Amino acid sequence: MRVRTGLLLAAALALVVALALGAIRIARAGIATASSTETPATRVRRGSVTIAVTARGELQGGNPETLTAPAVAQESIVVTFIRQPGELVKAGDVVVQLDTTQQEYNLREAEADLAEAQQKVIQSEADNQASDEETRAAVEAAKLQVRLAELECAKNTLVARTQARDNEIALEAARNRLRQAEQDLSNKKTTTSAGMAIQKAGEARIRMMADMARKNIESMTLKAKTSGYVNLQPDTANTLTLVSAYSGGMSLPVIQAGSAVRPGMSLAQIPDLTSWEVTAMVPELDRGHLAVGQPVSISVMALAGKRFPGHLKSLGSPSGQAWDRKFDCRMTLDRIGPELRPGMSVVIEITAETLPDVLWVPSQALFDRDGRPFVYLKTRTGFAPHDVTLVKRSESQAVLTGVNAGDTVALSNPSEQAKPASQDKGALKAIPK
Repeated sequence: MRVRTGLLLAAALALVVALALGAIRIARAGIATASSTETPATRVRRGSVTIAVTARGELQGGNPETLTAPAVAQESIVVTFIRQPGELVKAGDVVVQLDTTQQEYNLREAEADLAEAQQKVIQSEADNQASDEETRAAVEAAKLQVRLAELECAKNTLVARTQARDNEIALEAARNRLRQAEQDLSNKKTTTSAGMAIQKAGEARIRMMADMARKNIESMTLKAKTSGYVNLQPDTANTLTLVSAYSGGMSLPVIQAGSAVRPGMSLAQIPDLTSWEVTAMVPELDRGHLAVGQPVSISVMALAGKRFPGHLKSLGSPSGQAWDRKFDCRMTLDRIGPELRPGMSVVIEITAETLPDVLWVPSQALFDRDGRPFVYLKTRTGFAPHDVTLVKRSESQAVLTGVNAGDTVALSNPSEQAKPASQDKGALKAIPK
């Protein structure tokens, strides 16, 4: 009996424990369900709001010296040597060496053609000189014949009339031969000059090709004009690299030894270390708060605790998709340091203005429909759309009127929170603007 009573008590105790655990699980499930459908909210606050623009950027030397592949008649040029990124070089140091094989072959061909053309010019000059001597001799012989004919004509008063007539005919014939010889000499000089001009023009053209090949070979060695740190450029010549990089969302690899580059392509930059700049992409929402000349506070991530003052230099054009458009901003550092290096990541902060005693909410609590700003204001029956007037807005805060301090507003669309998870899949959720 005692054993049976103990077993009954143990079974009853196990049943109670099981019921308690089930109740706890049900309560937890109810709490989780309630919390999963609860709309996140915040309160409207009153106070001073500082409109500040922050963004990440990259440090660059101002007015960089760009080294480009020479514009030669080649489809591509192979890089045989290039400095490492961030390597310090001095003025006159070799930064990039390109393959000169094709240009050296062109030079050898041009030099051989030039030597052949020079020999042809020398031979032609010798042949022309010999021919000119023969023509001049013919002219002198014709002159002599004219002189002899003139002497015979001088005897005409002493000889018979028929003999005198023969002498006159012989003189006229001698003079005709002299005129022809002189004309032949003139024509030969003109022909010879034209032929020599053509040959010398061909020689000059070949010499120009040889000089161009020499200059191309010299231009294949890219040297630094100023001292600085080498900043290698992305390899945009390789089509496969471009496709894989853009499709995979990766950045392009920089040019390195063995890369095939196109003529005129930018290979490396040597920034001016006496002037530094920062490039950053600023969201389109913050564009209205910026103006050229505004002071900028620049924090270098690799130099903890160090800030550098600067000012906004320029604002570029927008880029990106319609839902994520950004502006290219360029800032100039007003103070520099020897520890700065090109490519360092920085955080910029621009204080646009400070608004005292205003109502504000987090930016994600402000919604927009057809250009009309509104918030989801909490009422007795739940959250309901409520029109407001937007005064100022930054990436994190929205200054507005039309609500009271302490009012509760939703941080997301309440109707979306009430939907089951199965309905949310594939649905386009409301995004605060």
